[in-house]
Amino acid sequence: MKILTSTNTKKQTNSFYKNIPQNIVCFSHLRWDFVFQRPQHLLTRFSQSFRIFFIEEPIFDTTGEAYYSYLDRGDNIKLVVPHLPHGLSAEEVTLQLKNLLDMFMENKNLADFTFWYYTPMALEFSRKHLPEMVIYDCMDELSAFKFAPESLKNLEKELLKRADVVFTGGQSLYEAKKNQHSNIHPFPSSIDKKHFGLARKLTEKPADQPYDGKLKLGFYGVIDERFDIELIRGIADARPEWNIMLIGPVVKIDEATLPKNANIHYLGSKNYQELPSYLATWDIALIPFMLNESTKFISPTKTPEYLAAGVPVVSTPIRDVVNPYGKNKLVSIAHDSEGFVAAIDDILQNLEKDAWQKTVDNFLSENSWDHTCSRMLNLVKETIAGRSLASIAQ
Repeated sequence: MKILTSTNTKKQTNSFYKNIPQNIVCFSHLRWDFVFQRPQHLLTRFSQSFRIFFIEEPIFDTTGEAYYSYLDRGDNIKLVVPHLPHGLSAEEVTLQLKNLLDMFMENKNLADFTFWYYTPMALEFSRKHLPEMVIYDCMDELSAFKFAPESLKNLEKELLKRADVVFTGGQSLYEAKKNQHSNIHPFPSSIDKKHFGLARKLTEKPADQPYDGKLKLGFYGVIDERFDIELIRGIADARPEWNIMLIGPVVKIDEATLPKNANIHYLGSKNYQELPSYLATWDIALIPFMLNESTKFISPTKTPEYLAAGVPVVSTPIRDVVNPYGKNKLVSIAHDSEGFVAAIDDILQNLEKDAWQKTVDNFLSENSWDHTCSRMLNLVKETIAGRSLASIAQ
């Protein structure tokens, strides 16, 4: 069942989910306007049936009292940004965030609220409140990321005890956590096929790319400690006749360490709407992630997006890319720059594009964020119903 937007179907959807609290407060470690990914995909769709309050991590930009600012990000989506004074200790930050949330929740009926967590760290200031539903969408193993707080693992244990239902961002993350909760379900990355399918039709070329007849390899996403700098350097060194396009912000790593080859082009951040126009010009898409603790459980959203755009993909052996995409021969897997070059050469020489695209489309036919949202909300509804039956039985 899809979450549809016409008047009649929207009424039906709201009726179907009438027992679910109508307000979702989401606590996120990712900023809404940073990169459009899993939280934005899901919550934008949820907003067709529920009111969304997306609470970001604080900004330290005020000399006066701490406060929330509120920004609209679509119908029924309110971006909530905490503004705190400079120079606070960690304990003072937590206290200020607790006070802001307490004021926000004042006089509100907790029976009509769901708390949706992306970061266990938010428990430090939200644990006082006991909403009708607690959902943990564990999209990454955050404790393995660079600069992760020491307290994160213990807070996640607490959140797993509190949560009514848990979702994971991929199969490998589910396997790692399935014994930690009785109501946990894997939800690997989905796609907006219509949006990325535009890349197959677009002819307008983004102005900030070179158009010199050379092969275009491309990547979009956050360039951080997961990104294999030496892999990209090796490809660029081996094939100077290939152009490599890198789209996305550089965070948590020193930009001075990035390779400066003439055939590597750093295009900066692009918004979600622009991505198909870049994909339309690329010959091969790359997933150049290192294999380390921070990538052990990731399920890159870009994998199905690249494929939906009709662009062949070469990836390092990330577990949730190897299975299912590599095993089904939808994505080529390589371990190092030599392997990437060989895989790209093989695609250029041997790929039967029409047959490959048909196989890809068949594989992705049931993959959509709409379907994911409906499945998630059905599980929430079942959880509420099960809890009600248990209460009656007592």
